[in-house]
Amino acid sequence: MKIWRKCIVALIGKALPAIQIIAICGLAGPGLAAQASRVVAEPVAGGLQHPWAVAFLPDGRFLVTERPGRLRVVAADGRVQPPVRGLPAVAAGGQGGLLDLVLDAGFTHNRRLYFCFSEPAGEGGGNSTALARATLSPDASALQDVKVIFSQQPKVASNLHFGCRIVQAPDGHLFLALGERYHRKDDAQKLDNHHGKVVRIQPDGGMPADNPLRGRPGALPEIWSWGHRNPQGATWGPDGRLWVHEHGPQGGDEINRPEPGRNYGWPAVTHGENYGGGKIGEGTAKPGMEPPLHYWVPSIAPSGMAFLTSERYGPDWRDSLFVGSLKFGRLHRLELQDGKVVREERLLEDLGERIRDVRQGPDGWLYLLTDSPDGRLLRLRPR
Repeated sequence: MKIWRKCIVALIGKALPAIQIIAICGLAGPGLAAQASRVVAEPVAGGLQHPWAVAFLPDGRFLVTERPGRLRVVAADGRVQPPVRGLPAVAAGGQGGLLDLVLDAGFTHNRRLYFCFSEPAGEGGGNSTALARATLSPDASALQDVKVIFSQQPKVASNLHFGCRIVQAPDGHLFLALGERYHRKDDAQKLDNHHGKVVRIQPDGGMPADNPLRGRPGALPEIWSWGHRNPQGATWGPDGRLWVHEHGPQGGDEINRPEPGRNYGWPAVTHGENYGGGKIGEGTAKPGMEPPLHYWVPSIAPSGMAFLTSERYGPDWRDSLFVGSLKFGRLHRLELQDGKVVREERLLEDLGERIRDVRQGPDGWLYLLTDSPDGRLLRLRPR
């Protein structure tokens, strides 16, 4: 039985509106074929080893992280430059390595950037997600003044679920989405650690005075929200709010808008199930835990997320939310109305490559990274 048919069967009897079933199961209403045929993924660069994140330099070049622990400059004509020097030690392996990257809002005058990575421990072993800031040299060949401004605690021996997406809010504060490290999933419901959390810090690593748990006994003051699993997409929305998506276990990938001091449920509640089958937690809802804005059953393995604010693809696509799928190698476009998903389209279904990152460039086009030993930087263009 096809996956979407299994999804519909699983939802029968739950009294859901038809549009919600369509969105959950990854189906689309009329016009899918016409919309999907309007765009094509145009190659910009290739030869990238498991690229994870892309940022846009003011001169038209790109910065791309490679998970094994390299940062590359890619010229506008697609030429990939030698690795940028000056990165700290990276615990590359499994899902870990050099991961997300964003430029500071003031990059044009301070050349500052932020990156997150799996940071090896010293004595005792293990690793965790860390966030660093640095200055890119004038010739873009090296990082200078590198400083780790946040380290997830505790460090554990795991190569899984680092999370590691960064968003800089308009006020300059940094949000970092953190995985629960898989084997430590119960930590996501505890406030004495950073596993399965979204944290909020100042650009220098300091603590914002208005963080929701600051001063709460037994809670780490960096925590903004908790109960997350493995967030690999985050962006600032046109509604002036943080948006995050996270991997479910087997089903139950979620989109959330983390609010300060709120609990998003993992692993107490989920729409997914154990690998191989079997219930997790206490069902799909519980008082005091926030329901997802949107979820997928079956999982699409989401990674990368961006709102389109330009009209490069026509006015009907403006303000759509785009999410990459690692599992199915396609791009999802979500139409929103009053903060809810009302329609979902699947694009690039013939691409056949895991989509790791999705960003809107300063030129208004959408850019994608594909995750493979020979990964590519792609530009989404009309046919």
